[in-house]
Amino acid sequence: MTLRKLGKTGISIAPIVFGGNIFGWTADEKTSFALLDKFFDAGFNTIDTADVYSAWVPGNKGGDSEEIIGRWLKQGRVARDKVIIVTKVGSEMGPGKKGLKASYIAQAVEASLRRLQTDHIDLYLSHWPDPDTPYEETLGAYARLKEQGKIRAIGCSNLDAQQLQDSFDAARKAGLPRYDVLQPEYNLYDRAGFEGALADLCVKEDIGVITYFSLAAGFLSGKYRTKADTEGRAREGRVSKYLDDKGLRILAALDKVAAETGAKPAEIALAWLLRKRGVTAPIASATSLTQLDALINAANLTLSDEAMALLDKAGA
Repeated sequence: MTLRKLGKTGISIAPIVFGGNIFGWTADEKTSFALLDKFFDAGFNTIDTADVYSAWVPGNKGGDSEEIIGRWLKQGRVARDKVIIVTKVGSEMGPGKKGLKASYIAQAVEASLRRLQTDHIDLYLSHWPDPDTPYEETLGAYARLKEQGKIRAIGCSNLDAQQLQDSFDAARKAGLPRYDVLQPEYNLYDRAGFEGALADLCVKEDIGVITYFSLAAGFLSGKYRTKADTEGRAREGRVSKYLDDKGLRILAALDKVAAETGAKPAEIALAWLLRKRGVTAPIASATSLTQLDALINAANLTLSDEAMALLDKAGA
């Protein structure tokens, strides 16, 4: 498997990143361990999580995903230096615990390190824009953490092209490290937020791009075809929005490519991302070993120009 350079971070990652938002939510600890074991046995090396995962689940407090990853790491099945851990800061973790102020980042990183049972985070991301905190303050906090060896590289999630450019300008003026990775929402259905100015900027500045919602909350797996298919599912509210004319066109295109290639829709949707300009690797989750096979297979699937054109047109 060919690793891909993640922008200017000095980190190389496998073509698919495992989405850890499911740990402690739709995958219990035993299942999570089995999924991670198989993922790394297949040659992949990167897990994406966040301090807030999965606070939205009744009974969870946030930090649940990081704790499960930490206990898995502690088993020693995979050496720490073979694991790339991506986590995020900024989402609300309780009263007064959110945002990108330097004082809060200093607290939050220690909490993440404790939960992950590690002495460093490979890639630390600002989860959301924080209009109340100057970029210089946030980047200064990250610079200190890099000097202390607590984080290796930094990035951001959910910034638009202007915000990302503003962060670069602030870093340059203050002599601080810039964001070298972006995590945008991007998939066959949701394209407008990344394609265009933001993708152009990432290519120009050699920014690593790891996409989230790469399978549109599971919609692009093809298992949700009608409203009835979503009822009672953990992602019911998120998936139902895709069941419109555009969504059905995309499913039809995925079905056509599946018939031609023998690949599954989820594999095709991820392979489409892997051929898109500026994308380093998509993030995708699996809650069963069977679903995980689709992630593994996607890394080895190369779509033809004809298939790419068909999919591009369906999701335009």
